[in-house]
Amino acid sequence: MSGEPELFTIPARKGRAVRLGAGEAIQIVNTHGAQVVDTWAFSAEDPTEFLSNEHMRATLGKMWPGQGDPLVTNRRRPIMIMEKDTSPGWHDTLIAACDDYRYGLLGCEDYHDNCTDNLFAAMRRIGIEIFECPSPLNLWMNIPVAEDGTTSWGEPLSRPGDYVTLRARMDCVVAMSACPQDILPINGAACQPTEAHYRILPREG
Repeated sequence: MSGEPELFTIPARKGRAVRLGAGEAIQIVNTHGAQVVDTWAFSAEDPTEFLSNEHMRATLGKMWPGQGDPLVTNRRRPIMIMEKDTSPGWHDTLIAACDDYRYGLLGCEDYHDNCTDNLFAAMRRIGIEIFECPSPLNLWMNIPVAEDGTTSWGEPLSRPGDYVTLRARMDCVVAMSACPQDILPINGAACQPTEAHYRILPREG
């Protein structure tokens, strides 16, 4: 559409990170409809302050954020607002980012691309060093929880072109990983990771 901000690619199985000023927003697009995007937000002033699922769940009183909800840091401050969500709204806050150890447990004998390494690589790419991988907000990841507390690996309920818009409440860095999971069906029944996209939206007004 004419006049829309530039669309950038999160390559399949890889990560990207971008800086946002307070008031700017990022629109993350599930281009093909079944791709989970692990998402992190760090304070630009001090990256030891970051989006924290456990603090956010306590603040919101629910398992994942929805349209209009704040994303809360480990210092219990809103770092972003989920301004818009065109998907059915299922996002995961329970599951840690995949890592090479996880794929070893799933039977991989060689190195496997993973969201943890994607996070570190994406942050280094823009000149930021971090020393831990916080639990990500797993956009579009469907983890059903049964009454007895057991979890399962569901396929995403999102559709091609669904997007989430996150607006920054402070200067921050947003990192994203197009999850490389190709063993379990979290990226759809085909277990085929795809690229996703994002665009930066200006401050309102």
